[in-house]
Amino acid sequence: MKFTHLHVHTHYSLLDGLSKIPELLQRTKELGMDSLAITDHGNMYGAVEFYNKAKELGIKPIIGCELYVAPRRLVDKEPHLDNRLFHLTALVKNETGYKNLIKLVSISHLEGFYYKPRIDKEVLAKYHEGIIFLSGCQKGEIAQAILDKSDNEVRRVLKSYLDIIPQDDFYLELQHHPESEDQKRINQSLLLLAKEFGLKPVLTCDTHYIHREDKNTHEVLLAVQTSSDFESSERFSLEKYDLSLIDPKELIDYYQDTPEIIENTQEIVAKCDFNFWKNQLYFPCFENPNSNKPNTEFLRDLVFEKFPLFYNENDEKSKQRLEYELSVIEKTGFVDYFLIIHDIVNFCRENKIPFNTRGSAAGSMVSFLLGISSVDPIKYDLYFERFLNPDRISPPDIDLDVADKDRSRVLEYIAQRYHRENVAQIITFGIMKARLAVRDVTRALGLPYSLGDQISKMIPMNLTLEEALSSIEELKQLYNTNADAKRVIDMSIKLEGVARHVSTHAAGVVISPKPLVEFVPLQHSSRSEDDVITQYSKDYIESLGLLKIDILGLANLTIIKQCLRVIRKVYDKDIDLDALGFDDPKVFATLRRGETIGVFQVESSSMRRLLSETKIENFEDLAAILALYRPGPMEFIPQYISNKLGLTKPNYLDKRLEPIFGNTYGIMVYQEQLMRLAHDLAGFTLSEADILRKAVGKKNWNLLIEQKDKLINGLMANGFDKNKAEKI
Repeated sequence: MKFTHLHVHTHYSLLDGLSKIPELLQRTKELGMDSLAITDHGNMYGAVEFYNKAKELGIKPIIGCELYVAPRRLVDKEPHLDNRLFHLTALVKNETGYKNLIKLVSISHLEGFYYKPRIDKEVLAKYHEGIIFLSGCQKGEIAQAILDKSDNEVRRVLKSYLDIIPQDDFYLELQHHPESEDQKRINQSLLLLAKEFGLKPVLTCDTHYIHREDKNTHEVLLAVQTSSDFESSERFSLEKYDLSLIDPKELIDYYQDTPEIIENTQEIVAKCDFNFWKNQLYFPCFENPNSNKPNTEFLRDLVFEKFPLFYNENDEKSKQRLEYELSVIEKTGFVDYFLIIHDIVNFCRENKIPFNTRGSAAGSMVSFLLGISSVDPIKYDLYFERFLNPDRISPPDIDLDVADKDRSRVLEYIAQRYHRENVAQIITFGIMKARLAVRDVTRALGLPYSLGDQISKMIPMNLTLEEALSSIEELKQLYNTNADAKRVIDMSIKLEGVARHVSTHAAGVVISPKPLVEFVPLQHSSRSEDDVITQYSKDYIESLGLLKIDILGLANLTIIKQCLRVIRKVYDKDIDLDALGFDDPKVFATLRRGETIGVFQVESSSMRRLLSETKIENFEDLAAILALYRPGPMEFIPQYISNKLGLTKPNYLDKRLEPIFGNTYGIMVYQEQLMRLAHDLAGFTLSEADILRKAVGKKNWNLLIEQKDKLINGLMANGFDKNKAEKI
């Protein structure tokens, strides 16, 4: 006999669930189960993460949600009448069920929110198809009626659900809480109701954490949620319940007399057969002004119209590069993407909103000719394959910076242009990092603030608690000599990495070809009820094939806009930023003097010192220093400066490396240099070279080992001896 947990809360049941998805699934596998459901409170935050990781482990994922049902109508929001909520467990059967569940969850947040996200039975009647419903925990409407000891009310409530939901898709939910007399009474009544109405009972466990020994940590989490003292007898507590991921063997043995409630879990598992779509793009279609012309032709016209402004008409090499880029863009289905970005930057230009694009988009001639990027990739020897690799297709990623005071104008334009219901910002999660976890736990345990402050200050920003405990001797000593500190740290380790709250991603915007609620669950931003955000974070939005654009508001661009306004007012002169060159000697003299306080990315004291020490002469020098000034490459800065100033000579290992690293004085500064090395000297195609670049950049060790061997063999085939190839 097999059992599946069908009522499970992850840490996305914010400050109520403790289980992180990877650990939850690993424990599921250890216990011999091959399927699992998640049913977080009122949301679907973890759905895609759970699905992907479950599939990796060979576990059948069942996506669900514990819904809140309003006692009256959705629009009713009166104190003392409508703040009582009933729980209802929902599990996705198929694609129709998934689409309906995201509608139920979205409506509960966008229309029904009152203390909690709520639906009503009218909404349930409209969007129930393809979903299996369980009657809920002790806070379910049927369970509450049972506890109120009204047989007539119990039957009335039950019939109100059966009038909506097909009988085959409605199960009576018994829960395993033998320590609770109320739950025993509920379970007995539900078994009788099952016989009377011809319904099927099913067992769940209302899991909130993985191991039984996590109970106290979960109680601390609840104390954090309610801002109460862990030691207070008045605080909200679930201490009397076992909310762990119980071993199925234990449950099967306990319910020998009613095996059907175990067996019915497998019936439900068999009914649930939903898979997320893969390798599909759901990009909006750009509406070009010439409706008679396909977007592919419209894009070609735009770039070839601009070509003579930057390149010689007879420059066949550049024309071939442009034709190649266009063919890849057309083949990969990203024509509309480029046109949409072009449309957005045009809006910025026309409305005098300063903007800038970052990242690999600078490697595209199409981006340059469309005015998306101001960097000529031919002049700076940038590779298109880094931006869009035809051999490993993934959506292009253009990061757009705009003046922070104008970001809302840009977002409003996108909403109007591409239909408001098709556009949303993207959620992000505040995670309990080491220091925050320590402070939260200290406060919840009622221990002195000074203790939490003392511990947190010992933890370096970039280390986990366990890493800090093993490497910081002062912290280790405190842990071993102070019982309260040990208690705080032990609990904080378990809470570290748990989602604490939601917020809006600083940049992420998603645009879909039809209402977003067809693809992802939505909710209001915590900042404003006018802002709608997705319930999936940016990585999972992209994995579903939706168009994500990063539009970041920068104060520096607002300052530039204000400066331009002042210049216009005082000197009656308009400055065209696009017309400014990169070779003004006065600018580089200012940089060499380190007079850059208030200048984005070069205002820190260490960066100002570097600019002076490097004796910045041109734009290329500045780009190199900015690229080197980050963790890892920073160690090469002294050698770079020494080589640049002629104090030492670059060591190229082989003269064939000089054309690749000569402009950076023998130091590998840019990922493009790695790509050129692989392409020019090891026989890689540019697409293959980009795979190597990604392996290095993402620290994908398995892929790195594979690519290392390929690189060495390629270098040797090109005349490098083995020793030199390995050093390179």
